[in-house]
Amino acid sequence: MTTQVLWPMRWDLLFRYRIIEIVAQWEGRLTTNHLCSSLGIGRQQASKDINNYLAGEGQGNLVYDKHLKGYKPSPTFKPIYTTGTADEYLHLLSRDKDIAYAFENLHLGFAHTEVVAVPVRNIQPAILRPLIQAARQRKRVEISYISLSSPVAETRVIAPHTLVCTPMRWHIRAYCEKQKDFRDFVLSRFREDAELLNESEFTQEHDELWQKRIDIIISPDPRLSPEQREIIEMDYGMRDGELRIPTRAALVNYTLQAFNIDPHKYDVKAEAQQIIVRNRNELDPYLF
Repeated sequence: MTTQVLWPMRWDLLFRYRIIEIVAQWEGRLTTNHLCSSLGIGRQQASKDINNYLAGEGQGNLVYDKHLKGYKPSPTFKPIYTTGTADEYLHLLSRDKDIAYAFENLHLGFAHTEVVAVPVRNIQPAILRPLIQAARQRKRVEISYISLSSPVAETRVIAPHTLVCTPMRWHIRAYCEKQKDFRDFVLSRFREDAELLNESEFTQEHDELWQKRIDIIISPDPRLSPEQREIIEMDYGMRDGELRIPTRAALVNYTLQAFNIDPHKYDVKAEAQQIIVRNRNELDPYLF
């Protein structure tokens, strides 16, 4: 179980302590080189960070192994600055690969890792900056937008409130004065510079689908054998044969896409389908 640190801490120090815990727990060996390569800091600073970690909340978490020439988790290791889940380690690997594109020497050195990267969408700073500013200040913004249903760019006045990241792209949730409702706008489909306007009367609190919370319930495809269903249950960490995924009503479609589920399609092969949505009827009002 993770012990939460309740006092304020500098972000950079917290990040270093998180790397210490993640690498030690999942690699089984932590050296100053891990911190030097990953953070671009000197060996003296890296050694100081490890010693400060062990002198503070991480006391007793690591022991030095002269054969490994580094630290390893102690038998009583308990995560302090992390949750202790594999996702943290795997995301660190993904971050390492991502940042290596821009900074060749800034990496953890995991040569045994390869990440399938999604192509970068073309989003200009001159377009994104005013959208972020409008969301923070609850302002309206006039901007040109193009879509598959309207392939000719047209001027829209929107009131954005939240940036949303999906596995494939970024979009922004905003009130659209043309549609007189809240909509999702793909960031790469905005054109030309945006113009900030006055404050909007339509904010995140008025977005009913955004405010509504709902659970997506998935379970193994019943056409699978009991042994196969058990494998799927283990894959997703299901309990009693199901997994409840909390999300917002506005994000139901994107959450299903993240699980590679097409709610309008039933695959002919159970092995290809693997999982199904158990509360499909409850989700119907939020599907598109």
